[in-house]
Amino acid sequence: MKTESRLEKMLNAGHFAVTAECGPSKGSDVDALREKGSYLLDRVDAVNVTDNQTAIVRMSSVAASAILKTMGHEPILQMVTRDRNRIALQSDLFGAYALGLRNVLCLTGDHQCFGNQKEAVGVFDLDSMQLIRTVRDMRDESKIIGGEDIQVAPKMFIGAAANPFADPVGWRVVRLAKKIDAGADFIQTQCIFNIDRFRTYMRQADDMGLTDKVYILAGITPIKSAGMARYMATKVAGMDVPKELIDRVAGVPSDKQAAEGIKIAVETIQQVREIKGVAGIHLMAIEWEHKVPEILEAAGLGTRPRV
Repeated sequence: MKTESRLEKMLNAGHFAVTAECGPSKGSDVDALREKGSYLLDRVDAVNVTDNQTAIVRMSSVAASAILKTMGHEPILQMVTRDRNRIALQSDLFGAYALGLRNVLCLTGDHQCFGNQKEAVGVFDLDSMQLIRTVRDMRDESKIIGGEDIQVAPKMFIGAAANPFADPVGWRVVRLAKKIDAGADFIQTQCIFNIDRFRTYMRQADDMGLTDKVYILAGITPIKSAGMARYMATKVAGMDVPKELIDRVAGVPSDKQAAEGIKIAVETIQQVREIKGVAGIHLMAIEWEHKVPEILEAAGLGTRPRV
């Protein structure tokens, strides 16, 4: 399979990839989006453009991706099944490809009860696994759902998310295998704080031969404060934040906690780089895009290769 994705070319060439998230504005403010994007330009290999993350209304991911592309970014269009039926999903994929977007991350999406439109009706016509397979069939078979031929197929590099820490833990690698079978080319994981559990997950994936079939990018999130660490540990499902990490951040003065969180993120990046099967990192510096250059420089990833 060959696409026009620069990210795919970089991974195929064996480079350690760096991607980062960029959340669109809560409105139509293009300047705010461009400011966020400016911190990431030439610092990362591709930028994930979130799709109404945490079910909060924002600028559409397709529009925001197109804007970031004009800046020189390689966007990864996030697409959730929460808000669209299969007609709209396939239509948006056509539109995204027509606008020059070549990467898509297929997600189910956070339930609307977590967002600012709790009365919204969730669609969930497809789940993330079905969306992955749909994009693959559109790309490889030039067919939409139902078998009708496509005139110009969207040749997308297909991504999926994986959580090594969610329950039941024993089935995490099995679910990863299913996403690969459905058509995922690359995987971005949940935030990694428990490095030992992530090592176990990667060893299981390698033993099953999965690391030879997909590119796995390890999720990294810098902690801003002890309060943030405690919240993620107790309020966010599927997150594993060890007590010793929380105590470490809490053990420094409040005005030093953000710096300590960045230090932990850098240490985590350095550790995951040594794990067999890890092809890169996905840096989720939520509303902290301006810190991405500092983190990558400290981790020895400040210079990105050209492909």
